[in-house]
Amino acid sequence: MGRVLVSPLNWGLGHATRDIPVIRELLKNGHEVTVAATGSALLALRREFPDVAWIDAPDYTAPYGTGNHLLPRIVWNLPGLYRELAAERRCISRILAKDRYDLILSDNRLGMYSESVPSLFITHQLHFHFPPVIWPVEITALLLNRLLHGKYARIIVPDNPPGPAALAGKLSRPILRSSMEHCFFTGILATAEKRDLAEDLDYLFIISGPEPQRTLFEQIVLPRLPDLPGRKVVLLGSPGKGATTVPDPETTVIGYADTEEKIALLNRAKFIVCRSGYTTMMELAEVQKRNALLVPTPGQTEQEYLAAYYRERGWFFSQEQGRLDLVSDIKKAEGFAGFPAMPETAGNVRRLYREVLAPYVE
Repeated sequence: MGRVLVSPLNWGLGHATRDIPVIRELLKNGHEVTVAATGSALLALRREFPDVAWIDAPDYTAPYGTGNHLLPRIVWNLPGLYRELAAERRCISRILAKDRYDLILSDNRLGMYSESVPSLFITHQLHFHFPPVIWPVEITALLLNRLLHGKYARIIVPDNPPGPAALAGKLSRPILRSSMEHCFFTGILATAEKRDLAEDLDYLFIISGPEPQRTLFEQIVLPRLPDLPGRKVVLLGSPGKGATTVPDPETTVIGYADTEEKIALLNRAKFIVCRSGYTTMMELAEVQKRNALLVPTPGQTEQEYLAAYYRERGWFFSQEQGRLDLVSDIKKAEGFAGFPAMPETAGNVRRLYREVLAPYVE
């Protein structure tokens, strides 16, 4: 059976998390998997798959700060990003010089490909979103994206095909009709699954995303929890962090939950407060949760777009982090409909393996 190198980006846990069902499907079909990642992404996958080989493969410095001005930081960091991308190319060369692989799966790591090994790229962002006043930047990013994606044999898009059920909206819509042939739309890929559990948890808070915004979100939420009646659980989304205590006997704070624990919490929760990160949105769709409040990461244009898109469609209410009022915003969020029904991960990942991955590794 084939050997597969899986390499997710370490900007938050979302990329690593959505790769879990793909890795499981590969292992179930008898393939050997090696994870090449760094930081929290590597730690999370090592916890999930303790017997899988791993390589610490550094990626790019996340361009997030404490404010909302992401684009200037991206422009300022371009020289450093170029150096890190060059280092990533050297990293994959060293990996392939040491071991043989039949397939590379890169989740949003632009340099993890090879001319000699079939390489597939996983992303839901075929189309970037920027404010209308800087539309030339968006056009330039689209063209650059298309150029970089051309380095890969196929693009795996974890979303429904373009249309009213597309979870990522315009983000997963190819720039050209001809690009559709290069893309494979899997449908959602989530580690969560719908289970028949009693909803005995009033609130679940998922504190996720890249630093320092993850910590800022935590610092905003924790002091306000006593304002909410009922049982609450807070997931900090930080594998290296232990449990934290808060002055509220009805609140439990967990540094990091493994997949089984998180699935149970998602199903048990009556209401969820979380980022509008795409992987988290796929989890909400999978467990068919309607009651949720979305708080996009400040300055992260993708999350801000998704939050506005879902609010416009009547799916979920959202609020800016700096204006968050838990009691008031949760009340507003209760009138929204949630995501429409869509195909589940179990069937989606089997189809992905059968139609895309298997020809390379069997």
